[in-house]
Amino acid sequence: MEFKSLTNIETSFRQIRLFALVFICLCALVTGFAVWNSYSFAEKQRQKIYVLDNGKSLMLALSQDMAQNRPVEAKSHVRRFHELFFTLSPDKGAIESNIRRSLFLADKTAFNYYKDLAEKGYYNRVISGNVTQTVEIDSVKCDFDQYPYKVNTYARQLIVRESSLTVRSLVTSCRLLNATRSDNNPHGFIIEAFTITENKDLQTIKR
Repeated sequence: MEFKSLTNIETSFRQIRLFALVFICLCALVTGFAVWNSYSFAEKQRQKIYVLDNGKSLMLALSQDMAQNRPVEAKSHVRRFHELFFTLSPDKGAIESNIRRSLFLADKTAFNYYKDLAEKGYYNRVISGNVTQTVEIDSVKCDFDQYPYKVNTYARQLIVRESSLTVRSLVTSCRLLNATRSDNNPHGFIIEAFTITENKDLQTIKR
C-alpha cells in the first residue's frame, strides 16, 4: 500500500513538472510574440512623420528610405553643377558667384578647368562682349552599378551675342562620390574627374 502511494506521488510530481514546463514554454512563446509584435509596431510608427501645419493641425507624412532617393539626388546634383558652372552673364560679380557655388559641388578638376578658361581670357571676353550664356540639360545618365558612380551629361549651350545666337553641344563625363551634406552641398555628392568630352558649334542664328 505504501509502495502504491509513493508511485502515485511520483506520477503526480511528474505531471506537475510536465505542466510547469508546458506553462513556461507557452509563457515564453507569448512573451516572444508580444516583443516581436511591439517591435514591428514601433518600426511602422517610425516611418510616420507628423508635420505641424502653421501651428494648427498635424499632417501625416510617410518617411522614405534615403537610398531610394539617391539616384534622383545624383542627377539633380549634376544638373545644378552644370547650371551654375556654365551659366554666364556679362557681370563679373555674377560669374564669380556662380562659379564659387558650383565649386562646392565638385573637386579640383572643375576648378582647374575654370582656371584654364580664366587664364585664356574667356570670362573677360564674355564681359566685354556683353555675352550671355545659358545651358539646357538634355539628359543625365548615371551608372549606379559601381562606385564611384559614372555620369555622362548631354546638354546644349546657348550663347547670345548682340548680333547672333550660337547653339553648342556640350557633353561631359565625371564620377560621383558620396559626401557630407551641407548648406552648400545639400545632395551630399562631390563631382570628381570632371571632363568635357564634346563642345562644338551646332548652329548660329543671325539676329
